Amino acid sequence: MSELTGRNVGKVCRVHYRGTFNDGKQFDASYDRGEPIEFTCGAGQMIKGFDAAVADLEVGAEVDIHLMPAEAYGESDPNAIFTLPIKQLPGSEDLNVGQKVYLTNNMGQPFPVVVTAKDEENITFDANHEMAGKELNFHIELVEVK
Repeated sequence: MSELTGRNVGKVCRVHYRGTFNDGKQFDASYDRGEPIEFTCGAGQMIKGFDAAVADLEVGAEVDIHLMPAEAYGESDPNAIFTLPIKQLPGSEDLNVGQKVYLTNNMGQPFPVVVTAKDEENITFDANHEMAGKELNFHIELVEVK
């Protein structure tokens, strides 16, 4: 992975942003909350393409970016979709398709999944990030660098 370079790398940046899918549907916006987000540029707190867009931006500047999945939340991993017998997972009989829940891995750590299918005997979960495999668009405005 190439190291990120730019005047803002390693500094705390405050940005306003609006995120949309290719069809124009908005999925998130700091403008709606009335408060910019704050993060350390290049520290891995943001998705790669967002970090890179802010790395050399000047305060007050605005930029529009289009990110492929690799620069955002990655491609959807088929191995992160799995099916279990309902009888092996007590309580799963009450879950519905589309529901978000947390399962526990073999080290006892919770991780989020979405129920994608269910029948009388089996239930299927998808542990991919909900934005995996999606192209994302951002309008970013650099408000402040500390």
